[in-house]
Amino acid sequence: MSTRTDAAPAAIAPALRRLYFTRFGFALVWAGLLFTSASKLGPISVTLLVLYPLFDVAAAVIDVRSSQDTKPALGLYVNIAISGIAGIGLAVAATSGIPAVLRVWGAWAVVSGLVQLAVGIGRRKLGGQWAMIASGAISTVAGTSFVLQAAQPDASLANLAGYAVLGGVFFLVSALRLGRSAR
Repeated sequence: MSTRTDAAPAAIAPALRRLYFTRFGFALVWAGLLFTSASKLGPISVTLLVLYPLFDVAAAVIDVRSSQDTKPALGLYVNIAISGIAGIGLAVAATSGIPAVLRVWGAWAVVSGLVQLAVGIGRRKLGGQWAMIASGAISTVAGTSFVLQAAQPDASLANLAGYAVLGGVFFLVSALRLGRSAR
C-alpha cells in the first residue's frame, strides 16, 4: 500500500489541504447533528450514520483524482470499497438497533483506521501526515471500543459524534501542516 509521493508532493499538498479542511468542517457539522439525535435510531440519526461513510467514499475518490499523477495508494481504493460496504452495513444494522450499528461502525473504524495508517505512512514525505498516522491508529482502538460498547446495556451513538470530532481535528492538523508543503 505504498504511494509514490516523490514525483510531485508540491502538487498534491494543496489539493489534500483543501480536502482535509472540508473533512474537518463536515465532521464537526455531522457530529453536532448526530449528538442531538444520538439517543435513538430515527430517520435523522440513520441518515447521518449512512451519510458519514458515503462522505468518506466521496473524499477518497477526490483524493485519488487529485493525486493521480503520483499513483495514489492502493489503500485509497480499499478505503472506497470498505466505506461503501460500511454505508450499506449501517443501513441494514440500523434496523436491528444501536448495538448492531456500533458493531458495524466499530468494524469499519478498525479496518479503515488500518488503511488510513498505511496510507499516512506511505505519504509521510509530503509532511503533515503524522496526524493521519495517529488518527488511523486511534481509529483502530476506537473501533474496538465501539464493538465492546455494543455489548453494554447503555449502548449509545453519542460516542460516534466524539469519534468524528477527533477525526476532524486530525484532518485540521494535517491541513495546517500541509500548508508548509503547499507553499
